[in-house]
Amino acid sequence: MTGASKGRILVVDDERAMQIALRGLLTKEGYSVETAGSGEDAVRRIEAGDFHLVITDLSLGGISGLDVLEHARAFDPDLGVLMITAYGSEKIAVQAMKAGATDYIPKPFDNDEMRAVVSRLMDTARLRREHRRLLAQVQSSYGLDQIVGRTPSMLRLFEAIERIADTDVTVLVRGESGTGKELVANALHYRSPRRTRPLIKVNCAAFSRELVESELFGHERGAFTGAIGQREGKFEAADGGTLFLDEVGDMPLETQAKVLRVIQEKEVERVGGNQPIRVDVRLIAATHHDLEQLVTEGRFREDLYYRLRVIELAVPSLAERREDIPLLIRRFLTDAAERFHRPLKPMSGAALRACMSAPWKGNIRELKSAVEKALLLAAGEEIEPEDLFGRSASIGAASRGVDIAALPASFRDAKQRVVEDFEREFLAAALARNGGNISRTAEEVGMYRQNLQQKIRELGLEALGAIDNADGDGAKTAAFECDGEAVARTPVVEEAAVVADEEK
Repeated sequence: MTGASKGRILVVDDERAMQIALRGLLTKEGYSVETAGSGEDAVRRIEAGDFHLVITDLSLGGISGLDVLEHARAFDPDLGVLMITAYGSEKIAVQAMKAGATDYIPKPFDNDEMRAVVSRLMDTARLRREHRRLLAQVQSSYGLDQIVGRTPSMLRLFEAIERIADTDVTVLVRGESGTGKELVANALHYRSPRRTRPLIKVNCAAFSRELVESELFGHERGAFTGAIGQREGKFEAADGGTLFLDEVGDMPLETQAKVLRVIQEKEVERVGGNQPIRVDVRLIAATHHDLEQLVTEGRFREDLYYRLRVIELAVPSLAERREDIPLLIRRFLTDAAERFHRPLKPMSGAALRACMSAPWKGNIRELKSAVEKALLLAAGEEIEPEDLFGRSASIGAASRGVDIAALPASFRDAKQRVVEDFEREFLAAALARNGGNISRTAEEVGMYRQNLQQKIRELGLEALGAIDNADGDGAKTAAFECDGEAVARTPVVEEAAVVADEEK
């Protein structure tokens, strides 16, 4: 749609008089109208133009109106097609409707009838395009690109999602609280053929046994006290789409048996009802619990466990992917600045180092909360450690990464952990100061460059240090900006650059 036009229409007719008449009629209604005198010309124009509606005579020389219809539907499924049929050709009109025509209008027709039909079909075309636009926005907001990471464990997760998203296989997503299990469920759904159908989410830990069954299966009127009306459950609501069972490890045993039956029989019975209801649902379950231990303790059904664990995806904790922290911070700062209408403040080197070594027991959820709070409350030009962690004595422990309760019981192992944390923080700060240049960093800290490279790999700091040109290997590097300076990343193979471009 351009200018003040109400939409673009292509009129296809081998009679010049009909082309002129329809163009004049529809142009007065505010539409932008083009004409084609043959089916061949119509096909070329459909491929070259962005039309909302094609009005074509059924009887054309050469390529027929049905051929034009078939081509239009193949080229753009949202493109409306109105067939003009001769008197007595209702059977062919029905055939055209079965082939995908939006509507048909028989000859002779009056102008008022044509105006009304075109107006209705153009409204439908606009709704279809708006639906497609909104669906694209939803996919962008909840798709795979919302999961930030480039560590090997995250790349393996991305690859697994790509491989299974377009199937109906049941998936069990495992990981600590706050690692992003729900984002994985979003990505699986919105990359699947079910993406136009609902994604329904249920937190199994949020309801008692009675309420969780009502939520999942629905209930009939009078099924229990307070059931004043009939209600459909989440399985019914997700019919044709995906049901995400979050915290499935907290589901009561009695409910587990009923969920197992739904998986096996593909039908549900509402609480208080006896009529089975067929459902077509893909299941994705998530938990932070050790389900194997729960099975051993008799708190989770073994048969349900194996039904849910057809494919298992593990989401690593933030402690296992610390090199992703700068990427996550950048994403959270950018998103928060846009959402809260605040200027995008850089993070100081000290704040970045504190984030790199903090425990983050709440994982990404905790990091995101801290970054958003810091952006809103930071008084200076940069975000400082106290904006993230507060001014209490715990700042020192957080910035040093020393969590005494989480250290191993063995003195030797505990000492090794503290030393590694110190080395990680020290070298991360040095790399940040030198823009990720390993030669300059090695000179500053008094290490041989090869030894520093090895230490960077051992500590998982590849995201902060790039092999510089002095190494002579021609490796590619990528960089992003944090606290106003370029922080180089590791040499990137193509598949490891999943976030690099968007994070620049």
